[in-house]
Amino acid sequence: MKHLDRCVELATNALETGNPPFGSVLVDEKGAVRYEGHNLVADGDDTQHPEFAIARWAAANMTPDERAASTVYTSGEHCPMCAAAHGWVGLGRIVYASSSEQLVAWLEEMRAPAPPIATLPINTVVPGLRVEGPFAAQAEAIRKLHKQHQENRE
Repeated sequence: MKHLDRCVELATNALETGNPPFGSVLVDEKGAVRYEGHNLVADGDDTQHPEFAIARWAAANMTPDERAASTVYTSGEHCPMCAAAHGWVGLGRIVYASSSEQLVAWLEEMRAPAPPIATLPINTVVPGLRVEGPFAAQAEAIRKLHKQHQENRE
């Protein structure tokens, strides 16, 4: 749970810098944090997701075995772009605080625009990948951050 809690902190940092509230942490098989980041899309590049950055960093800095044994913790279930990057570089398990299904419901509830791409479950993009989530306490914190993000946009 400490890594998911850190993802909530990173999502809060994203929100404080004008970005949508998403944060992610890459943890190796020994439990060491190898990379962490948050959304950086406020400058107009909507591919600057932390999960995508993790995949690129891992490909450049970890062996295939290290990547396969790692875990990505994230505030929200990967979008299809990030799930594909995760699968292509051979990262291991994903643990997410809130699901794509929850995000879509929250955005509808807030009368906010839907994401520009389909929100698919990770295993639709990367079959057989071990995924865990959502987790109620962290998901509620993420819902509040998304609400604040939408209020800031108004």
